Amino acid sequence: MESKSSEFLARSSEAMRDEHLQSVLNKLRAGLEYKRKAAILKIPNFEELKEHARAVKDHTLANLDHYLEEFESSVIESGGHVHWARTSADLNRIALEICQKAGALRVTKSKSMIAEETGLNTVLEEAGIEVTETDLGEYIIQLAEEPPSHIIGPAIHKTKQQVIDLFKNHHDLGERELESVKSIVDEARKVLRDKFCNADVGITGANFLVAETGRIGLVTNEGNGDLTATLPRVHIAVASIEKVVPTPEDASALLRVLVPSATGQPITSYVSFFGGPRKQGDPDGPEEFHVILLDNNRTDMLAGEFRDMLRCIRCATCLNHCPVYTSVGGHAYGWVYPGPMGSVLTPLMTGMGKAHLLPNACSSCGRCEEVCPMGVPLPDMLRQLRTIEREQGLTPAGWRWGLTAFMKLLQHPRIYHLGARWTTAALKRMGKKRGSIASIPVGSGWTKVRELPSPEGRTFQDLWRQKNRKGASGNE
Repeated sequence: MESKSSEFLARSSEAMRDEHLQSVLNKLRAGLEYKRKAAILKIPNFEELKEHARAVKDHTLANLDHYLEEFESSVIESGGHVHWARTSADLNRIALEICQKAGALRVTKSKSMIAEETGLNTVLEEAGIEVTETDLGEYIIQLAEEPPSHIIGPAIHKTKQQVIDLFKNHHDLGERELESVKSIVDEARKVLRDKFCNADVGITGANFLVAETGRIGLVTNEGNGDLTATLPRVHIAVASIEKVVPTPEDASALLRVLVPSATGQPITSYVSFFGGPRKQGDPDGPEEFHVILLDNNRTDMLAGEFRDMLRCIRCATCLNHCPVYTSVGGHAYGWVYPGPMGSVLTPLMTGMGKAHLLPNACSSCGRCEEVCPMGVPLPDMLRQLRTIEREQGLTPAGWRWGLTAFMKLLQHPRIYHLGARWTTAALKRMGKKRGSIASIPVGSGWTKVRELPSPEGRTFQDLWRQKNRKGASGNE
C-alpha cells in the first residue's frame, strides 16, 4: 500500500471538518475505553498476565533466529512450506506464484494487516484473480474501495446507512429490507457463502506462529478465518517475523492480554490453530499449506533502538485511548497502521522522509503506554523519532523558527511572563461577548474546526502568586 503519510496535516484537517466522521468518533470514543476497562476489571491478575506476556515476547525477540528456524522445521515436518520475504514486493510475488501454480481464479481472505501492509490484494487482482475479503468490516471497506481506518475494526467509521447503501449498490439481489443489523449480516453471510465454497486459495493472517508445533494461531469473532483456512485447496498464511512464539502455552499467555485489550472480551468466539495440509482421513483442510514470513525492516528494528516496538501484538488499545486518533480517525495517517503505534511503525517502514509528520501527531499525554498490555514505550519512541526528524533536517522551517524563538523567549522569564499577561488579557477581551474566540490569526489550525475558549484573564503564574499570598496572610 502506497504511503500518503506526508498528507497528514491536510487529511487530519479534513477529518476534523467532517461532521459525519466526528459524530461516529464521538460515539465510539467512550465505548471502546469502557469495554476494555470493564473486561480488565474482571481479570484480578491482569497486571501479572501483562508482565508474563512481556517476558515471553522479550525472550522470543532475544532468540528470534532460533525460534524462526524451529518454526520452519516444524512446518516442513508437518508437510507445509515456509517462504521468506525480505520486502513487501517479495511477499506479493511469492503469494502470486503460489496462486498461479494452483491455477487459482478465486481467493478468499480473512483479515490480515500484513496483506494490507504489502498491498497484496491489488497485486492478485491485477493478475486477474478475484479476491474477496471475508471479515465483515474488511468486506465493507473493500466494497467502498477504502483502506481500513482501524486495525481491529476496519469499518468502524461507517454508519449503518452507509453499509446499507453499499450492499444495495453492489449486491444484485433485487428489492429487500435492510434496516436491521441482522438483515445486513444475513445478506453478507448469503453473499460470502458462495465465495467460501468456490475459492481456490484461502489467505489468512496469523496472530501467533508457534515454533514448537509449526502451527499458526488465528483469533476471530466471525469464523471467517476458519472457513478461509479449511475450505480452499490451498491455504496461505502471511505473517511478520516477530509473530513467532516458542510454545502453545506462550501463545496462550499473549492471548490472555490481547483479547481484553482489543475487543473487551475475555476470549473471542474463535481461537483456531492451523498447520500442515490435510492428512488421510481428515474431514476437511487444504491440500497445500504455505506460510510466508515478512521482514520489511523488522530485522533493522530488532537490532536498533526501536526493538521494543516488536512487542506490539496489534491490539489497537493505543488507538482507542489516543486523543489524536479519536479526533481524526485512521485515514488521516495515510498508511496501514494509524494511531500511536502507526506513528512509530510507519516512519520505520516507509522512511522518515514520507512520514516525519506522524511522530508529531502526539499530545504527549502518555495514555498509549499506560494502556498498552505489552508495555511498549510509545511516547519515548515518538520523541526519538522527532529527534531523528530534526537531525535529518525534515522539520518544516516554520516549526523550526517558531520553536527556536519560543526557546529564546523561555530563557528570559520576565519577558515571557509579561507577554503572557498581555496575550491573556487580549484574548479575554476578544472572547468577552461570546465566551469563546471564533478566529485568531496565529491559532487558525485550532479555530478552523473549533472555537478557542476565552481565558479568565489572568495567567497561571498570577493565580499561583495570589494563592500563595493568601496562604501566607492566613498563616500570620
